[in-house]
Amino acid sequence: MQTIETSIPGILRVVPKRHSDPRGYFSEVFRDDLFRAGVADLAFIQDNMSLSREVGTIRGLHFQSEPKPQGKLVRCLAGAILDVAVDIRVGSPTFGRHVAVELTPENGEWLWIPVGFAHGFCTLVPDTVVLYKVTDYYSAAADKGVAFDDPDIGIAWPVEPAAAVLSDKDRRQPRLADLPTYFTHSA
Repeated sequence: MQTIETSIPGILRVVPKRHSDPRGYFSEVFRDDLFRAGVADLAFIQDNMSLSREVGTIRGLHFQSEPKPQGKLVRCLAGAILDVAVDIRVGSPTFGRHVAVELTPENGEWLWIPVGFAHGFCTLVPDTVVLYKVTDYYSAAADKGVAFDDPDIGIAWPVEPAAAVLSDKDRRQPRLADLPTYFTHSA
Protein backbone atom coordinates (compact mmCIF):
# COMPACT_ATOMS: atom_id res chain seq x y z
CA MET A 1 0.00 0.00 0.00
CA GLN A 2 1.32 3.40 -0.98
CA THR A 3 0.17 6.71 0.50
CA ILE A 4 0.36 9.98 -1.39
CA GLU A 5 0.09 13.28 0.43
CA THR A 6 -2.26 15.94 -0.88
CA SER A 7 -2.07 19.72 -0.57
CA ILE A 8 -3.85 19.50 2.83
CA PRO A 9 -2.01 17.60 5.57
CA GLY A 10 -4.00 14.62 6.82
CA ILE A 11 -5.88 13.96 3.59
CA LEU A 12 -4.15 11.10 1.81
CA ARG A 13 -4.52 9.18 -1.40
CA VAL A 14 -4.17 5.49 -0.54
CA VAL A 15 -3.06 3.25 -3.39
CA PRO A 16 -3.28 -0.53 -2.88
CA LYS A 17 -0.62 -2.58 -4.65
CA ARG A 18 -1.78 -4.50 -7.74
CA HIS A 19 -0.25 -7.73 -8.96
CA SER A 20 -0.88 -7.96 -12.73
CA ASP A 21 -0.56 -10.79 -15.22
CA PRO A 22 -2.25 -11.65 -18.54
CA ARG A 23 -5.49 -12.54 -16.71
CA GLY A 24 -5.84 -9.10 -15.11
CA TYR A 25 -4.78 -8.16 -11.59
CA PHE A 26 -5.13 -9.10 -7.93
CA SER A 27 -5.10 -6.53 -5.15
CA GLU A 28 -5.61 -6.49 -1.41
CA VAL A 29 -7.76 -3.37 -1.58
CA PHE A 30 -7.81 -2.85 2.18
CA ARG A 31 -5.63 -4.22 4.98
CA ASP A 32 -6.28 -3.06 8.51
CA ASP A 33 -2.68 -3.54 9.66
CA LEU A 34 -1.20 -1.56 6.76
CA PHE A 35 -3.78 1.21 7.12
CA ARG A 36 -3.13 1.52 10.86
CA ALA A 37 0.64 1.60 10.34
CA GLY A 38 0.69 3.91 7.33
CA VAL A 39 -2.32 6.19 7.66
CA ALA A 40 -4.20 6.21 11.00
CA ASP A 41 -4.49 3.84 13.93
CA LEU A 42 -8.27 3.54 14.05
CA ALA A 43 -11.00 1.09 13.21
CA PHE A 44 -13.69 1.25 10.55
CA ILE A 45 -17.06 0.13 11.88
CA GLN A 46 -19.47 0.71 9.00
CA ASP A 47 -19.27 0.48 5.20
CA ASN A 48 -21.60 2.54 3.04
CA MET A 49 -22.27 2.28 -0.69
CA SER A 50 -24.12 4.54 -3.10
CA LEU A 51 -25.27 4.22 -6.70
CA SER A 52 -25.71 7.44 -8.66
CA ARG A 53 -27.43 6.87 -11.97
CA GLU A 54 -26.87 10.25 -13.64
CA VAL A 55 -23.72 12.12 -14.63
CA GLY A 56 -23.41 15.31 -12.61
CA THR A 57 -24.89 13.89 -9.41
CA ILE A 58 -23.34 15.69 -6.44
CA ARG A 59 -23.54 14.13 -3.00
CA GLY A 60 -22.26 16.45 -0.31
CA LEU A 61 -20.64 18.23 1.24
CA HIS A 62 -21.36 16.08 4.31
CA PHE A 63 -19.84 15.40 7.72
CA GLN A 64 -20.91 14.23 11.16
CA SER A 65 -20.38 16.38 14.25
CA GLU A 66 -19.66 15.27 17.80
CA PRO A 67 -20.51 12.93 19.43
CA LYS A 68 -20.38 10.80 16.24
CA PRO A 69 -17.71 12.32 13.97
CA GLN A 70 -16.61 10.16 11.08
CA GLY A 71 -13.37 9.70 9.24
CA LYS A 72 -14.01 8.32 5.74
CA LEU A 73 -12.05 6.13 3.37
CA VAL A 74 -13.65 6.51 -0.07
CA ARG A 75 -13.31 4.39 -3.21
CA CYS A 76 -15.11 4.27 -6.57
CA LEU A 77 -16.14 0.73 -7.55
CA ALA A 78 -17.83 1.52 -10.89
CA GLY A 79 -17.85 4.67 -12.99
CA ALA A 80 -15.82 7.69 -11.89
CA ILE A 81 -16.06 10.54 -9.39
CA LEU A 82 -14.42 13.80 -8.52
CA ASP A 83 -14.02 13.28 -4.76
CA VAL A 84 -13.68 16.40 -2.60
CA ALA A 85 -12.68 17.06 1.01
CA VAL A 86 -12.99 20.52 2.62
CA ASP A 87 -11.18 21.53 5.82
CA ILE A 88 -13.80 22.82 8.28
CA ARG A 89 -11.54 22.88 11.35
CA VAL A 90 -11.65 26.40 12.77
CA GLY A 91 -8.12 27.70 13.32
CA SER A 92 -6.57 25.38 10.76
CA PRO A 93 -4.07 26.97 8.35
CA THR A 94 -6.01 25.25 5.55
CA PHE A 95 -9.52 26.15 6.83
CA GLY A 96 -11.93 26.45 3.90
CA ARG A 97 -9.51 24.91 1.41
CA HIS A 98 -10.28 21.71 -0.41
CA VAL A 99 -8.66 18.75 -2.13
CA ALA A 100 -10.21 17.21 -5.24
CA VAL A 101 -9.14 13.79 -6.55
CA GLU A 102 -10.55 11.68 -9.37
CA LEU A 103 -11.34 8.16 -8.19
CA THR A 104 -12.02 5.32 -10.63
CA PRO A 105 -11.90 1.52 -10.56
CA GLU A 106 -8.99 1.77 -12.99
CA ASN A 107 -6.78 3.82 -10.67
CA GLY A 108 -7.94 1.76 -7.67
CA GLU A 109 -7.24 4.59 -5.23
CA TRP A 110 -8.94 5.40 -1.96
CA LEU A 111 -9.13 8.91 -0.48
CA TRP A 112 -8.65 9.15 3.30
CA ILE A 113 -10.66 12.01 4.83
CA PRO A 114 -10.14 12.41 8.58
CA VAL A 115 -12.57 13.87 11.11
CA GLY A 116 -12.85 17.65 10.70
CA PHE A 117 -13.43 17.65 6.97
CA ALA A 118 -16.60 17.84 4.90
CA HIS A 119 -16.83 15.34 2.06
CA GLY A 120 -18.63 15.22 -1.25
CA PHE A 121 -18.33 13.91 -4.77
CA CYS A 122 -19.62 14.44 -8.30
CA THR A 123 -20.24 11.60 -10.71
CA LEU A 124 -18.39 11.78 -14.02
CA VAL A 125 -20.13 8.87 -15.77
CA PRO A 126 -23.53 7.16 -15.43
CA ASP A 127 -24.19 4.37 -12.93
CA THR A 128 -21.35 5.23 -10.59
CA VAL A 129 -20.93 3.14 -7.44
CA VAL A 130 -19.01 4.52 -4.46
CA LEU A 131 -17.96 2.63 -1.34
CA TYR A 132 -16.81 4.36 1.80
CA LYS A 133 -15.65 2.99 5.11
CA VAL A 134 -16.39 5.14 8.17
CA THR A 135 -15.01 5.31 11.70
CA ASP A 136 -18.34 5.79 13.50
CA TYR A 137 -21.94 4.81 12.95
CA TYR A 138 -24.37 7.04 11.10
CA SER A 139 -26.26 9.43 13.37
CA ALA A 140 -29.14 11.54 12.05
CA ALA A 141 -28.62 14.01 14.92
CA ALA A 142 -24.94 14.49 14.00
CA ASP A 143 -25.51 14.57 10.21
CA LYS A 144 -24.42 18.00 8.92
CA GLY A 145 -23.27 19.64 5.72
CA VAL A 146 -21.89 22.66 3.89
CA ALA A 147 -23.14 24.16 0.63
CA PHE A 148 -21.48 22.38 -2.31
CA ASP A 149 -21.47 25.61 -4.33
CA ASP A 150 -20.18 27.99 -1.64
CA PRO A 151 -18.05 30.54 -3.54
CA ASP A 152 -15.78 30.93 -0.50
CA ILE A 153 -14.75 27.28 -0.93
CA GLY A 154 -14.58 27.59 -4.72
CA ILE A 155 -14.81 23.98 -5.85
CA ALA A 156 -14.55 23.64 -9.64
CA TRP A 157 -17.21 20.96 -10.01
CA PRO A 158 -17.34 19.28 -13.45
CA VAL A 159 -21.01 20.30 -13.76
CA GLU A 160 -22.64 23.70 -13.57
CA PRO A 161 -24.28 24.07 -10.13
CA ALA A 162 -27.70 24.73 -11.67
CA ALA A 163 -27.45 21.48 -13.67
CA ALA A 164 -26.25 19.31 -10.76
CA VAL A 165 -28.45 16.44 -9.62
CA LEU A 166 -28.89 17.05 -5.87
CA SER A 167 -30.94 15.90 -2.93
CA ASP A 168 -33.24 18.43 -1.26
CA LYS A 169 -30.97 18.27 1.78
CA ASP A 170 -27.92 19.26 -0.27
CA ARG A 171 -29.78 22.22 -1.83
CA ARG A 172 -30.32 23.68 1.68
CA GLN A 173 -26.89 23.36 3.30
CA PRO A 174 -25.38 26.49 4.91
CA ARG A 175 -22.36 28.34 3.60
CA LEU A 176 -19.06 27.82 5.39
CA ALA A 177 -19.24 31.34 6.88
CA ASP A 178 -22.59 30.44 8.50
CA LEU A 179 -21.48 27.08 9.86
CA PRO A 180 -21.16 26.82 13.65
CA THR A 181 -17.80 25.66 15.02
CA TYR A 182 -18.01 21.87 14.95
CA PHE A 183 -14.27 21.17 14.85
CA THR A 184 -11.17 23.08 15.87
CA HIS A 185 -7.60 22.59 14.71
CA SER A 186 -5.15 21.40 17.32
CA ALA A 187 -1.54 22.25 16.51
